[in-house]
Amino acid sequence: MSFTSFYFLCFYACVLIIYYLIPAKLQWIFLLVSSAAYYLLSGNGILILYPVVACLVAYAGICVMGRTADVKKRRLALVGVVVLLIGCLFLLKYINFGINTVNGIAGLLGFGDIITGFHFMIPLGISFYTFSILGYVIDVYNQIAQPQKNFFKMALYGMYFPVILSGPIIRYREDGEQFFQPHPFEYKRVVFGMQRMLWGFFKTLVISERMNLVVNTVYDNYANYTGVYIWVATICYAFQLYTNFSGGMDIALGMSQTFGIKLPENFETPFFAKTISEYWRRWHITLGVWMKEYVFYPLLRTHAFSELGKRCREKLGKKRGKQVTTFIAMFILWFTVGIWHGGDWKFVIGSGLLHWFYIVMGELLNPVYGRIMRKCHMNGDNGWVNGWRIVRTFLLVNIGFVFFRADSTIAACRMLAGAIHVGNIGMLFDGSLFSMGLDLIEFTIAIASLFILLTVSILQQKEDVRERIARKNIVVRWIIWYALLFYVILLGYYGPGYSAAEFIYQGF
Repeated sequence: MSFTSFYFLCFYACVLIIYYLIPAKLQWIFLLVSSAAYYLLSGNGILILYPVVACLVAYAGICVMGRTADVKKRRLALVGVVVLLIGCLFLLKYINFGINTVNGIAGLLGFGDIITGFHFMIPLGISFYTFSILGYVIDVYNQIAQPQKNFFKMALYGMYFPVILSGPIIRYREDGEQFFQPHPFEYKRVVFGMQRMLWGFFKTLVISERMNLVVNTVYDNYANYTGVYIWVATICYAFQLYTNFSGGMDIALGMSQTFGIKLPENFETPFFAKTISEYWRRWHITLGVWMKEYVFYPLLRTHAFSELGKRCREKLGKKRGKQVTTFIAMFILWFTVGIWHGGDWKFVIGSGLLHWFYIVMGELLNPVYGRIMRKCHMNGDNGWVNGWRIVRTFLLVNIGFVFFRADSTIAACRMLAGAIHVGNIGMLFDGSLFSMGLDLIEFTIAIASLFILLTVSILQQKEDVRERIARKNIVVRWIIWYALLFYVILLGYYGPGYSAAEFIYQGF
């Protein structure tokens, strides 16, 4: 059940009303029931067994850790939980990635397929709830989070429905306890949450769905498009992905705010980033934090990496030796990030190893870049220099997006090869843009909407835009929010055969 569907809005409205009508001490129980209902209504109901079993496994593990100080027993409980949860995730999402890789190597060696693939029904949000639960279990093991003694509270943390589709990845020690606290009705909090949800609908329905038309036109027929067409479609895909993902975050975080629950931010204007490292501190923030805290730093603290670092420092010097071990650990980290996005080499490259390469080259070339800047008598904080760095980072990210969106790694390479030929730059001015899925009117709506997005993003750097609007008089406030509401209703895309009128009147 998509967040942007009419049925979900009805479901959410019922949940919100009942949430504030029942006694506050029962609110968390009702959220658990609502989360289970959402799962059951969103597809094959039997798949709810996966998150329930994941919560049971984690609960058993933290119970063992909470009852004993024996290091061996605690470690055995941790290993058991990690193996079972990661094993289930791998089996459901990545087993075919391994099989396809083996068969691909066999094909290069002249053999046919040697392993048959499997097809499993994958439960909603398996990557998100698995990482949230795993992080909690690891924190309990490290004694930086308290073990939850109530299984049903553990289940709510693991299955909370606003985050099940696209996150954010939550951490119990920072966000968990608020799920079980009473939340009396507060008008401002509920209104602000709904306003953020409306902003999410604007990004998702008005911008992302329009960008999708252009992207599909080119990427589904890439053999017929070269040069500037590919760059235009890829830039459209960047905004499609960003507005879809961050719009979903706005809906999830706004919805949670109406329940009195504050979730961590997952995006912070990533396309304003000046470097790839900064980009990943702004894009899918909770995933980056999780990967560094539970993969990267623990990896560097292992005995193997400590020994490797010691040998590298002896042979290469302190600075270079440290860089070698860091880069190797980063390689594993970025491979993990890539595979998390999907079981295909195009994800491993486009969202993982390519960004590792960017960051490593940036570190190695940074002294050269500094010398060039000094010789040119240029200040690193110069507005023009920062503008160039933002454009450069955005273009590098878009190369990764080609792999992410293309049908395969080979298709991505062919598209990038075709994108080099930019002799058709005239298509930007001869009307060819309007043959890519959007006519003149739709293209104008898309550009106007992107301009609104840019303006709000710039204003958001200084202050929450909702707070700024709240200080206006009531007439101005109502004009702004109702204008946005009808903008979404009238100009949003709701799927094939859907019209704005049907969206408005469907429930009547």
